Amino acid sequence: MHEAPPTPPPGPAATSPAAPAEPLSHGLKQRHLTMLGLGGVIGAGLFVGSGAGIAVAGPAIVVSYLIAGALAMLVMRMLGEMSAAMPASGSFSVHAERALGRWAGFSVGWLYWFLLVVVLAVEATAAAQIAHGWVPGVEPWAWVLLFMVVFTVANLTAVKNFGEFEFWFASLKVGAILVFLVLGGLAVFGLLPDTDPVGTTNLTGQGGFLPNGWSGVVSGVLTVVFAFGGLEVVTIAAAETDDPARAVGRAVRSAVVRILFFYVGSMLVIVTVLPWTAQQAGLSPYVKVLDAIGVPSAGQIMNIVVFVALLSALNANLYGSSRMIFSLAERGEAPRGLLKVSRKAGAEGGGAEGSSGQTGGVPRRAVLASVAFGFVSVLLNLLWPDTVFLYMLNSVGAVLLFVWALIAASQLRLRARLEQEAPDALALRMWWFPYLTWVTLAGLLGVLLLMLTDDAARPQVLWSAGATALVLLVAVGREWRDRRASRESSALTDR
Repeated sequence: MHEAPPTPPPGPAATSPAAPAEPLSHGLKQRHLTMLGLGGVIGAGLFVGSGAGIAVAGPAIVVSYLIAGALAMLVMRMLGEMSAAMPASGSFSVHAERALGRWAGFSVGWLYWFLLVVVLAVEATAAAQIAHGWVPGVEPWAWVLLFMVVFTVANLTAVKNFGEFEFWFASLKVGAILVFLVLGGLAVFGLLPDTDPVGTTNLTGQGGFLPNGWSGVVSGVLTVVFAFGGLEVVTIAAAETDDPARAVGRAVRSAVVRILFFYVGSMLVIVTVLPWTAQQAGLSPYVKVLDAIGVPSAGQIMNIVVFVALLSALNANLYGSSRMIFSLAERGEAPRGLLKVSRKAGAEGGGAEGSSGQTGGVPRRAVLASVAFGFVSVLLNLLWPDTVFLYMLNSVGAVLLFVWALIAASQLRLRARLEQEAPDALALRMWWFPYLTWVTLAGLLGVLLLMLTDDAARPQVLWSAGATALVLLVAVGREWRDRRASRESSALTDR
């Protein structure tokens, strides 16, 4: 067994746009990345959680999704620009380090890793509850164990296994939404058996399009904005394709537009077919629509789709967290033991492990580290869902907004540097730079401030702010310690 040699900590050269060669596999194909982009954010938040948004915004939930989706689309465009120019398994953590310093890369990398492994527990537990309903004789904890073992094994082997899992999972979710849009559209125009055209009755009735005013639209944005989280994994995965710059550009271009179509199109169908007052938080609006238009066993069909969506998100989060912590280890921000990668089958020299110079590597220790904390999170969720785990979940509730804000800040700094040093690397460019970047930052700040005024969302902001402040304190302390050691070393040398 050979261990990958540690990568030296970043110094002044880390500010260069040139990306170092990745020691990981290039086993992901364009179709994997495209479907990961499409399916990465289509999850239980859309299929079930959208009911809560409709309950507060009414038909204007369409506007809420447009606003939240536009915000996510701008962030992804910025991230796509940087990832196409500087592909890396650490994605925005690497970009933040190069743009703002080690403290930024350390902070956003560890916070995102923590976010993924905590949310992973929610997904595993929710999927286990659905499976337990199908097979009551098997306890939920046993289902959780099965899911974690299956996806750990899949992520410990070749990266193409992760890609294939996600491709078929995402295909099923995308297919389900397309079928829903077709059936819903036919129902709107009265083209299905036993249906009459509904026109705009449900859009303008029951209090009008804005039954709760623009405050309802704002509340809807706060409810649905986090449903767009997960798109970032596309840029993490791009580093393991044959042509990262081209692959990430194509994936970002196609994903954001199609996801907006799926999200906004679905909401428009839902609030057009049925009155918004028929929806309830916690119940799938998709099931209600399918029941209303006479689709048999609609509840079970959506249970299957939600089940697949949860497992897909679990798989993607395990992959994303392992690559993020591996990238942190590469830059000296995580234990160096996590740098060990497997050797590509059939590589010269044989053996199970290869050096960082080998392509085809899977960061097995990084996968195990991520899944280990994932098991801890699941256990906490099963034992203390309303106490210990709830505090953990609240502590990452608004972290996504912090990640997005650092992506925007990094792009502001790196764009000028890229235009000066490597203009040809800008295969994908942010629209109307820098104005839309500043608009995005203002929008993210606005969402955070609005969350502080919302009784339900305030705890998430406060706990997330505490977790972020703690990580920032550690990051700044490490940087101060390293600079002090460097000054002392220089003083000794001068003597």
